Amino acid sequence: MKRALLLSFVGIGLAGLAACDKADKAPFDPGVCFGVERGENGGPPVFNKLAENQPQIEHCAARLEEMRLRFLRQGGTRQEVTGAYQGQFIFIDREGVWIGKSLDGSRFILLARTGDGRLAVPGAITRDESGRPVGVAAPVEPANTAPAAGQ
Repeated sequence: MKRALLLSFVGIGLAGLAACDKADKAPFDPGVCFGVERGENGGPPVFNKLAENQPQIEHCAARLEEMRLRFLRQGGTRQEVTGAYQGQFIFIDREGVWIGKSLDGSRFILLARTGDGRLAVPGAITRDESGRPVGVAAPVEPANTAPAAGQ
């Protein structure tokens, strides 16, 4: 009885490890940014090359955000975009850019949205008393108030 129970636990453990191994992995093509579409009916994801020669993951996120905004300008309604860059998945939504090693696993913030919708490193964002991001623009230079010659 104990042996059968032990074998069943080992079998369950091996099945769990096999399921982890089948997780979808992002391609690791150096410098290539991919747009990712979820497979139909639970199928494998489809990776579409979006841009090449991207030096960092932030640049790939910018290309994905650019694609998202173009689709919205053309009348699309999809607010969330998924991409991949050198073995990492990139998720863009209303709050910012997230990265993760798998499509369904943990996600970590990479870039957050400022109060005016731009993307920035989370520590660089100014927040109000409630914690909401505040849009910060460069100070406006004063107009030249010197009198014109001959006046």
